[in-house]
Amino acid sequence: MEDFYKKYYFSIHSFVRQRIDDEGVAEELTNDIMMAGITSISSFNGKSSEFSWLCSIAKHKIIDYYRKKKIKTILFSACPVFEEIADKALTPERDVLKNELKEEIKNTLKDLNTGYIKILRLKYIEGLKIRQIAEVLEISAKAVESKLIRAKKKFKEVWNYD
Repeated sequence: MEDFYKKYYFSIHSFVRQRIDDEGVAEELTNDIMMAGITSISSFNGKSSEFSWLCSIAKHKIIDYYRKKKIKTILFSACPVFEEIADKALTPERDVLKNELKEEIKNTLKDLNTGYIKILRLKYIEGLKIRQIAEVLEISAKAVESKLIRAKKKFKEVWNYD
């Protein structure tokens, strides 16, 4: 095991680092990949090199990482699409992550002006289409699109400060 780890660790870490900007995340993923390789070495069939096989494991781990990261950036947990993605992509930690996400969203919304909150709620929580939002707010569809873009941009700015 130790020889396997020493033989491939730095190459796999370099492979991961090319795809992940965060050194801490790359380090953690590399360790996960190496452990997955060590625990499943018995399933290695020799049709490729060990390094290629480990890179295949790495690709799957990286995809899982980005899938989870994408889910965490979805703005509103009340959106039905979020439920569907979360059910497919997250492990048993799903409920904890969903609750954390809901709390983060609530805290972020508190820092936005009421106009942005209203338009985001109409779009993502109530699920209204642009035309319907325009009717509710008594403004043009183009104005709704413009305000929605600004509201999402502001939400992302505030979210990134947390």
